[in-house]
Amino acid sequence: MKLEGLRECQKDVFPTAKEGPKSLSPSKLHRQLNFLRNLSSWNNFIGKMNNVTMFIFRGLSQNPKVERVCFVVFSFFYITILLGNFLIILTVRMGKLLKYPMYFFLNHLSIMDICFSSAVTPKMIANLLSKRKTISYVGCTLQLFGVHFFGSSEILLLLAMAYDRYVAICKPLHYMTIMDQSRCNKIMLVVWVGGFVHTIIQLLSVLQLSFCGPNEIDHYFCDIHPLLKLACTDTSIAGVVDTANSGTFSLGGFVILLISYTVILLSLRKQSAEGRRKALSTCGSHIAVVIMFFGPCTFIYMRPNTTFAEDKMVAVFYTSVTPMLNPLIYTLRNTEVKNAMKKLWCREVLWKANYK
Repeated sequence: MKLEGLRECQKDVFPTAKEGPKSLSPSKLHRQLNFLRNLSSWNNFIGKMNNVTMFIFRGLSQNPKVERVCFVVFSFFYITILLGNFLIILTVRMGKLLKYPMYFFLNHLSIMDICFSSAVTPKMIANLLSKRKTISYVGCTLQLFGVHFFGSSEILLLLAMAYDRYVAICKPLHYMTIMDQSRCNKIMLVVWVGGFVHTIIQLLSVLQLSFCGPNEIDHYFCDIHPLLKLACTDTSIAGVVDTANSGTFSLGGFVILLISYTVILLSLRKQSAEGRRKALSTCGSHIAVVIMFFGPCTFIYMRPNTTFAEDKMVAVFYTSVTPMLNPLIYTLRNTEVKNAMKKLWCREVLWKANYK
């Protein structure tokens, strides 16, 4: 109804050439004045909140030669991320390993790695060959949402995987009873909902900021600290929210994981030599992922509203390197996954031979 009223007022204020000028009744004049007043208020709001409608990335480097090298390197990284993680997903699903909790979580980890890296890497690769590295305000907001949603969900998933390893090693006789399919589904629901809540809190702290210029982001993707530097309003509250939310999220998760693995390692003294070897092989891959992911995240977010020149290189580890290495770490150190891949490959070869 309001939209129809505004359109009607527009026709009154701006008559067409065929209609010619109109004599205005008091009621129509009142509607026109309200329309202009609403239009002025809306424009003032847009002007206040969105003086900056586009951001410019400084990127990893301003040297064209370095950018070309980075283009090749990160294109290779991204292709490896997609192929490696899709192979994990295909192996787990085709090998019917989803009924085992460890591979159920590994399947979701691969999905998160693909989505997390895709929120950043394609835009970065495209910008490496562009003279003007721009992103719209809406695009920046969506990128910020994607990075924090999939990143925080991955942190919670790594915690869930640590709990799974704890139950498997410390309570092996009750493992399948405790980690049944219903509980695994509930854990994943908590992971996704927890990541969403974290992201909404982070996003709201940024959306209430005003950006009046400059609009150059000293980074290769939209993140909290670089955006806070560009805001023309007080960022103290947003900075506290960022440290309390993302920083505590990363550091707290890291501490919990260290405690859980300490308990697991202590419990291994009761295991046989073969049991210790198998448990250490499984946990070793998980610990490697945790260090590579949590270390850079803690360095970036567990500090006040400051940025360093090293931030971009540190961010490369958790946006590109870790998602690329996850499939390698979990397949090279996991016999069951390697056997499932061999069966899948043999099945594909036999199918092609029979088909021909």
